[in-house]
Amino acid sequence: MTRVLSVLLLCLLGSAAAAGEQDHPVTLWRVAGEANSVYLLGSIHLLREKDHPLPTVIDEAYVDAEVIVMELDMDDLDPVYAQAAFNRAGVLTDGTTLKDLMGDDAYAQADSAATALDIPLDMLDQSEPWLAAMTIELMMLYRFGFNPELGVEIVMTQRAVADGKPIEGFETIDEQLSFLDGLPIEAQREMLLQVLNEGATMSESIDDLVAAWHHGDTAALEEVLLSSMADQEDLSDVLISQRNRRWTDRIATWLDDDNDYLVVVGALHLIGDEGVPALLDARGFGIQQLREPARLR
Repeated sequence: MTRVLSVLLLCLLGSAAAAGEQDHPVTLWRVAGEANSVYLLGSIHLLREKDHPLPTVIDEAYVDAEVIVMELDMDDLDPVYAQAAFNRAGVLTDGTTLKDLMGDDAYAQADSAATALDIPLDMLDQSEPWLAAMTIELMMLYRFGFNPELGVEIVMTQRAVADGKPIEGFETIDEQLSFLDGLPIEAQREMLLQVLNEGATMSESIDDLVAAWHHGDTAALEEVLLSSMADQEDLSDVLISQRNRRWTDRIATWLDDDNDYLVVVGALHLIGDEGVPALLDARGFGIQQLREPARLR
């Protein structure tokens, strides 16, 4: 999976545990409150059939939690409104084209890379670069069998609705899209070019990231994902750092609550010195990365 996808979709791809595995960490943390727990789960927005079931420790955290918190309030998300919001934010309606926004040289590079991936870039001519990047990434992931309907958020949402557990959201769809739409055009150009240039090697990198997520290998995730963001300061600051700080402020208020919470956000938000677990740890809260017990053959 390409690095930019992890930022654009704020996700990593997850894999189910295999029979006979040794005990190992998971991309899931428990934060100890005064009388409650807040669980922090690195979300997996797209999955394949073979990636289920999820690790059992995730199920245990869900069962313990009285409240589920996601980036968006998923059970109240109107798909018709969401599509309209994408159109308002990312579709060009004033006669400007993607080529105009990219510039001749960058567009030529993008068109060449898209052709190599068998993606007709002209079909995205009315898209802003950030929306074109997201669309192309989704197309590539669908080719590999990934489906948002199988992702953690949808699965958790369906379960919480059936169980009568409330779901809350950190942000609205309009807020999330404003983060992308507000990026400088130079950052958007770089985003699209990186998506296209890395598309050719996506199949080779997916399994490594899947394994790192599944085994809670934060060092590997940091090396691959955070290092790749070093040259994209605008993207990293707007989509990761600023949001992490806002979310940490809210989570801190829940740590003297009576309810237990399960917070499900993109795994990129939970790694590194500016990740939510590190920010909470710096405030003196007890942080523990949870582990999946060994499975017998």
